[in-house]
Amino acid sequence: MTDQRDNALQYAHNNKEAFLGAYKEILAIPSISTEKAHRPDIQHAAEWLSAQLQSLGMQQVQLFPTGGSPIVYGEYLGVTGAPTVLVYGHYDVQPVDPVDLWKTGPFEPTVIGDDIFARGASDMKGQALITLKAAESLIKTGGMPINIKWLFEGEEEVGSPNLAAFIGSHTDILACDFAVNSDSGMIGRDHPTITYGLRGLAYFELRVFGPAHDLHSGMFGGVIHNPAIALAELIAGMHDGAGRVTLPGFYARVRDLSKEERAELADCRSMKVITSNKPVCLRCMEKPGSAPTNKTGVRPTLDVNGLLSGSPGKVPRP
Repeated sequence: MTDQRDNALQYAHNNKEAFLGAYKEILAIPSISTEKAHRPDIQHAAEWLSAQLQSLGMQQVQLFPTGGSPIVYGEYLGVTGAPTVLVYGHYDVQPVDPVDLWKTGPFEPTVIGDDIFARGASDMKGQALITLKAAESLIKTGGMPINIKWLFEGEEEVGSPNLAAFIGSHTDILACDFAVNSDSGMIGRDHPTITYGLRGLAYFELRVFGPAHDLHSGMFGGVIHNPAIALAELIAGMHDGAGRVTLPGFYARVRDLSKEERAELADCRSMKVITSNKPVCLRCMEKPGSAPTNKTGVRPTLDVNGLLSGSPGKVPRP
């Protein structure tokens, strides 16, 4: 097995430029799932992945229609007695606005140093392609050591509204010993990381209404309660001074960390986050529930993803 691994790694190194070319191909497809105008691009990306699976000799390669974006499936079950892994990925990406802040075209993959810049490069076309090219490297140097199934969806960036129904109606073909989802982060470039738990998502929209028509702030300001201010007050009251969510029962069903988990987190390396374009190093463990590691992987959070008030038009940027 060690020899095949070494041979597969050498194959990958020898085919670096070909792999990079494929990477650029998928990155150039503007598969934005939140915009109806890009539905043809979503289909294009799904077909591109399907072609990749077929080129690897995968079996039962199919595009399953859903109520939205198609799901790409393929499998290789030719290794008797070996475990079966289900590889998950998504091929849709977020919108690119504001475009004027991009230094390179969002769908014009650009290599600068050791990095490549494009929408979806790391979330998660890069990881999806890595799994495909890893399989290719193994196949070309001795064959797959395990059985493998692939599931690529095109709606992750809109909450995967059709994935649960697909899984529920296709449990037979999706049966596996374990699943791999590489749509997550790493401690650092040189520190491989296994993420064993991820938070889910529940979202809602709040709308606050005031007068039935516009009122001049110079005449009515301070007299009529501005809906935007009411909303800001509401949002501000959702957290206390320590950053804890104040909504009643918010933490009621949250499982506490075990001693072993706390020890692992205390032993992990420092996290790096970006604040005002400058890297800031944070300690992994402080008080339970307040440490960065807890907040990003253990504790539930309450965030605001967008605010809109009045008719702001095009907002000037610094």
